[in-house]
Amino acid sequence: MRVVIAEDSVLLREGLRRLLTDAGCEVVATVGDGPGLVAAVVEHRPDVSVVDVRMPPSHRDEGLRAAITARCEVPGSPVLVLSQYVERQYAAELLADGAGAIGYLLKDRVADVREFVDAVRRVAAGGTVMDPEVVAQLLVRNRRDDPLRTLTPREREVLTLMAEGRSNTAIATHLVVSGGAVEKHISNVFAKLGLEPSNADHRRVLAVLAYLRG
Repeated sequence: MRVVIAEDSVLLREGLRRLLTDAGCEVVATVGDGPGLVAAVVEHRPDVSVVDVRMPPSHRDEGLRAAITARCEVPGSPVLVLSQYVERQYAAELLADGAGAIGYLLKDRVADVREFVDAVRRVAAGGTVMDPEVVAQLLVRNRRDDPLRTLTPREREVLTLMAEGRSNTAIATHLVVSGGAVEKHISNVFAKLGLEPSNADHRRVLAVLAYLRG
Protein backbone atom coordinates (compact mmCIF):
# COMPACT_ATOMS: atom_id res chain seq x y z
CA MET A 1 0.00 0.00 0.00
CA ARG A 2 1.49 3.33 -1.14
CA VAL A 3 1.01 6.23 1.27
CA VAL A 4 1.52 10.02 1.27
CA ILE A 5 1.86 11.73 4.67
CA ALA A 6 1.02 15.44 5.05
CA GLU A 7 1.93 16.72 8.53
CA ASP A 8 3.82 19.90 9.44
CA SER A 9 5.23 18.51 12.70
CA VAL A 10 8.48 16.78 11.78
CA LEU A 11 8.31 14.56 14.86
CA LEU A 12 4.78 13.31 14.16
CA ARG A 13 5.45 13.05 10.42
CA GLU A 14 8.45 10.82 10.97
CA GLY A 15 6.58 8.84 13.60
CA LEU A 16 3.77 8.15 11.14
CA ARG A 17 6.26 7.22 8.44
CA ARG A 18 8.00 4.72 10.72
CA LEU A 19 4.70 3.30 11.98
CA LEU A 20 3.31 2.75 8.48
CA THR A 21 6.60 1.41 7.13
CA ASP A 22 6.77 -1.12 9.96
CA ALA A 23 3.21 -2.16 9.03
CA GLY A 24 4.35 -3.02 5.51
CA CYS A 25 3.30 0.19 3.73
CA GLU A 26 5.43 2.13 1.27
CA VAL A 27 5.55 5.83 2.16
CA VAL A 28 6.11 7.45 -1.24
CA ALA A 29 6.19 11.06 0.02
CA THR A 30 6.12 13.11 3.23
CA VAL A 31 5.17 16.80 3.02
CA GLY A 32 4.65 19.65 5.45
CA ASP A 33 2.05 21.85 3.78
CA GLY A 34 -1.07 21.85 1.61
CA PRO A 35 0.50 22.56 -1.78
CA GLY A 36 2.99 19.80 -1.14
CA LEU A 37 0.15 17.36 -0.49
CA VAL A 38 -1.64 18.23 -3.74
CA ALA A 39 1.60 17.90 -5.72
CA ALA A 40 2.42 14.56 -4.08
CA VAL A 41 -1.05 13.11 -4.78
CA VAL A 42 -0.94 14.22 -8.41
CA GLU A 43 2.57 12.82 -8.88
CA HIS A 44 2.36 9.54 -6.95
CA ARG A 45 -1.36 8.61 -7.10
CA PRO A 46 -1.10 7.01 -3.63
CA ASP A 47 -3.45 4.34 -2.32
CA VAL A 48 -4.17 6.67 0.61
CA SER A 49 -3.02 10.02 2.01
CA VAL A 50 -2.78 10.65 5.76
CA VAL A 51 -3.40 14.36 6.30
CA ASP A 52 -3.33 16.74 9.27
CA VAL A 53 -6.26 19.21 9.24
CA ARG A 54 -4.28 22.19 10.52
CA MET A 55 -1.21 23.08 8.49
CA PRO A 56 0.81 26.23 7.62
CA PRO A 57 0.49 29.11 7.21
CA SER A 58 -2.57 29.78 9.42
CA HIS A 59 -2.83 26.32 11.01
CA ARG A 60 -6.60 26.32 10.56
CA ASP A 61 -7.99 24.20 7.73
CA GLU A 62 -5.22 24.18 5.11
CA GLY A 63 -4.80 20.42 5.32
CA LEU A 64 -8.49 19.82 4.72
CA ARG A 65 -8.63 22.27 1.83
CA ALA A 66 -5.60 20.66 0.26
CA ALA A 67 -7.19 17.21 0.66
CA ILE A 68 -10.35 18.40 -1.09
CA THR A 69 -8.27 19.94 -3.88
CA ALA A 70 -6.27 16.72 -4.22
CA ARG A 71 -9.51 14.73 -4.58
CA CYS A 72 -10.58 17.12 -7.32
CA GLU A 73 -7.27 16.69 -9.12
CA VAL A 74 -7.29 12.92 -8.63
CA PRO A 75 -11.00 11.98 -8.26
CA GLY A 76 -11.71 9.55 -5.45
CA SER A 77 -8.18 9.69 -4.06
CA PRO A 78 -8.47 8.11 -0.58
CA VAL A 79 -7.79 10.48 2.34
CA LEU A 80 -7.53 9.82 6.06
CA VAL A 81 -7.59 13.08 8.01
CA LEU A 82 -6.11 13.46 11.49
CA SER A 83 -7.22 16.23 13.85
CA GLN A 84 -6.47 17.23 17.42
CA TYR A 85 -10.09 18.25 17.96
CA VAL A 86 -13.52 17.44 16.57
CA GLU A 87 -14.14 19.87 13.69
CA ARG A 88 -17.79 19.37 12.74
CA GLN A 89 -17.81 21.29 9.47
CA TYR A 90 -14.62 19.59 8.35
CA ALA A 91 -16.08 16.11 8.70
CA ALA A 92 -19.17 17.17 6.74
CA GLU A 93 -17.04 18.58 3.93
CA LEU A 94 -14.99 15.41 3.75
CA LEU A 95 -18.12 13.37 3.11
CA ALA A 96 -19.80 15.89 0.84
CA ASP A 97 -18.94 14.24 -2.48
CA GLY A 98 -20.44 10.91 -1.41
CA ALA A 99 -17.57 8.98 -3.00
CA GLY A 100 -16.28 7.19 0.11
CA ALA A 101 -12.57 6.43 0.71
CA ILE A 102 -12.59 9.02 3.52
CA GLY A 103 -11.58 8.85 7.15
CA TYR A 104 -11.53 11.26 10.10
CA LEU A 105 -9.64 10.26 13.23
CA LEU A 106 -8.57 12.17 16.31
CA LYS A 107 -4.79 12.13 16.74
CA ASP A 108 -5.11 10.27 20.02
CA ARG A 109 -6.33 7.31 17.97
CA VAL A 110 -2.85 6.98 16.44
CA ALA A 111 -1.67 5.71 19.84
CA ASP A 112 -3.54 2.46 19.08
CA VAL A 113 -1.27 1.24 16.29
CA ARG A 114 -3.38 -1.73 15.17
CA GLU A 115 -6.56 0.32 15.05
CA PHE A 116 -4.86 3.15 13.17
CA VAL A 117 -3.28 0.89 10.55
CA ASP A 118 -6.61 -0.90 10.12
CA ALA A 119 -8.29 2.49 9.52
CA VAL A 120 -5.67 3.39 6.90
CA ARG A 121 -6.26 0.11 5.08
CA ARG A 122 -10.04 0.47 5.20
CA VAL A 123 -9.91 3.97 3.72
CA ALA A 124 -7.47 2.79 1.03
CA ALA A 125 -9.99 0.06 0.16
CA GLY A 126 -12.72 2.68 -0.37
CA GLY A 127 -14.35 2.62 3.05
CA THR A 128 -15.47 5.46 5.31
CA VAL A 129 -13.94 5.56 8.80
CA MET A 130 -15.09 8.03 11.44
CA ASP A 131 -13.68 8.28 14.95
CA PRO A 132 -16.37 7.27 17.49
CA GLU A 133 -15.88 10.57 19.35
CA VAL A 134 -16.37 12.50 16.10
CA VAL A 135 -19.53 10.53 15.37
CA ALA A 136 -20.83 11.12 18.89
CA GLN A 137 -20.50 14.89 18.56
CA LEU A 138 -21.81 15.06 15.02
CA LEU A 139 -24.95 13.10 15.81
CA VAL A 140 -26.27 15.59 18.39
CA ARG A 141 -29.38 17.14 16.87
CA ASN A 142 -32.85 18.38 17.84
CA ARG A 143 -34.61 19.39 14.61
CA ARG A 144 -38.24 18.30 14.59
CA ASP A 145 -38.26 17.80 10.82
CA ASP A 146 -35.19 15.57 10.96
CA PRO A 147 -35.98 12.29 9.13
CA LEU A 148 -33.63 10.57 11.54
CA ARG A 149 -36.30 10.95 14.21
CA THR A 150 -38.18 8.14 12.47
CA LEU A 151 -35.37 5.67 13.10
CA THR A 152 -35.71 3.16 15.90
CA PRO A 153 -33.01 3.07 18.61
CA ARG A 154 -31.54 -0.06 17.00
CA GLU A 155 -31.52 1.54 13.54
CA ARG A 156 -29.72 4.58 14.99
CA GLU A 157 -27.19 2.27 16.60
CA VAL A 158 -26.60 0.50 13.29
CA LEU A 159 -26.19 3.84 11.48
CA THR A 160 -23.74 5.04 14.12
CA LEU A 161 -21.62 1.93 13.56
CA MET A 162 -21.87 2.46 9.78
CA ALA A 163 -20.58 6.00 10.30
CA GLU A 164 -17.58 4.55 12.13
CA GLY A 165 -16.80 2.60 8.96
CA ARG A 166 -17.74 -0.87 10.22
CA SER A 167 -18.76 -3.60 7.80
CA ASN A 168 -22.03 -5.51 8.11
CA THR A 169 -20.14 -8.43 9.64
CA ALA A 170 -18.45 -6.18 12.19
CA ILE A 171 -21.78 -4.56 13.07
CA ALA A 172 -23.38 -7.97 13.56
CA THR A 173 -20.54 -9.04 15.84
CA HIS A 174 -20.71 -5.83 17.87
CA LEU A 175 -24.48 -6.04 18.34
CA VAL A 176 -24.50 -9.84 18.71
CA VAL A 177 -27.11 -10.30 15.98
CA SER A 178 -27.21 -12.13 12.66
CA GLY A 179 -25.94 -10.69 9.40
CA GLY A 180 -29.49 -10.88 8.05
CA ALA A 181 -30.76 -8.74 10.92
CA VAL A 182 -28.12 -6.11 10.18
CA GLU A 183 -29.05 -6.08 6.49
CA LYS A 184 -32.69 -5.59 7.44
CA HIS A 185 -31.88 -2.67 9.74
CA ILE A 186 -29.73 -1.04 7.06
CA SER A 187 -32.48 -1.46 4.47
CA ASN A 188 -34.90 0.22 6.87
CA VAL A 189 -32.46 3.09 7.42
CA PHE A 190 -32.09 3.63 3.67
CA ALA A 191 -35.87 3.55 3.18
CA LYS A 192 -36.59 6.00 6.01
CA LEU A 193 -33.92 8.40 4.75
CA GLY A 194 -35.27 8.21 1.20
CA LEU A 195 -32.12 6.64 -0.22
CA GLU A 196 -33.33 4.62 -3.18
CA PRO A 197 -31.10 1.98 -4.84
CA SER A 198 -28.71 3.56 -7.34
CA ASN A 199 -25.64 2.47 -9.27
CA ALA A 200 -24.17 5.99 -9.00
CA ASP A 201 -24.47 6.71 -5.27
CA HIS A 202 -22.76 5.17 -2.28
CA ARG A 203 -25.79 4.82 0.00
CA ARG A 204 -23.80 4.08 3.13
CA VAL A 205 -21.93 7.37 2.72
CA LEU A 206 -25.15 9.22 1.89
CA ALA A 207 -26.75 7.83 5.05
CA VAL A 208 -23.87 9.21 7.11
CA LEU A 209 -24.26 12.54 5.30
CA ALA A 210 -27.91 12.60 6.31
CA TYR A 211 -26.74 12.49 9.93
CA LEU A 212 -24.21 15.27 9.44
CA ARG A 213 -26.64 17.55 7.64
CA GLY A 214 -29.52 16.95 10.05
